[in-house]
Amino acid sequence: MISTGYKKLVVPTIVIIMAIALPFVIKAPYFQHIIIMIFIWATLGTAWNLLGGYAGQVSFGHAAFFGLGAYSAGLLIFHLNVSPWWGLALGPVISMVVAIPIGLVCFRLRGPYFALATLALGEIFRLVFTNWVSLTNGAQGILILNTFSTKIPYYFIAFLIWGISLIIVDRMIKSKLGYYFVSIREDQDAAESLGIPTTRYKMFALLPSAFIAGLVGAFYMNYIAFIDPHVVFSLSDISVMVILVVMMGGVATLLGPSIGAAIYIALSELFRAWLGSANVLAFGIIVCLVILFMPNGIIGELGTLKRLFIRQDKKAMVAGGN
Repeated sequence: MISTGYKKLVVPTIVIIMAIALPFVIKAPYFQHIIIMIFIWATLGTAWNLLGGYAGQVSFGHAAFFGLGAYSAGLLIFHLNVSPWWGLALGPVISMVVAIPIGLVCFRLRGPYFALATLALGEIFRLVFTNWVSLTNGAQGILILNTFSTKIPYYFIAFLIWGISLIIVDRMIKSKLGYYFVSIREDQDAAESLGIPTTRYKMFALLPSAFIAGLVGAFYMNYIAFIDPHVVFSLSDISVMVILVVMMGGVATLLGPSIGAAIYIALSELFRAWLGSANVLAFGIIVCLVILFMPNGIIGELGTLKRLFIRQDKKAMVAGGN
């Protein structure tokens, strides 16, 4: 008999082995790039899901933390001639430090007012980094040289960052913090009546969320090797799309953002080849259909899908018996 502890290690071990083997099996740089982008979006979605999914604070400003992480890496080499890989240490810290005053101000608001405040946040950073030319090089952006000539090292770094984000979120939601987050999401007034300091625990959700977003932003700078304010602080391409990715995969589920990221990147590449500039419209239509018919996302509706298939199998068996 295999103990429960060993059973829990079987699936992660299989995933790790497959992940290590994957870039050596799929050798085409294009497909390796697709997988790396899935890891980037899965990590960013996991960061947003901690605050927006589990704690119920719907943020439209996560591009701010992502962009700060990216610029932390880019500005190191642009001004100090220091390796942008040090941004993986600096970017998350800067994002967390900036998140503290943002949280203290924005968490005084609720619902749509909080969402609008965070929406303005990303736009403020975009305008500041566009116009502060002496620091950020403005709209011209920052261009660096790639460190590695192949995508395999980037693949393993992206996989490691994704794994770290999952571990952080999993540990938090399985602890006492996770129960507090859910209680705030379901009924903040009731949580406060029970003595839960809601602003404090919202901050406990925001800080690791900003940390992860800053970390993946710094990696994005090193991988893509070019950033500008309109790319990394984009409301439509970053802040809104990460919400749609999480909603498609499953809000407040550990692997939902990863499933949503895989679908988003795959469909984006497919639609870009078929539809050109209309690919965003096509993806938006698919997201609307998922929200209408699978409101809990793909992961959240797995139980419903299983019951549906079981019911269809039973009907087929009955029809075959007749």
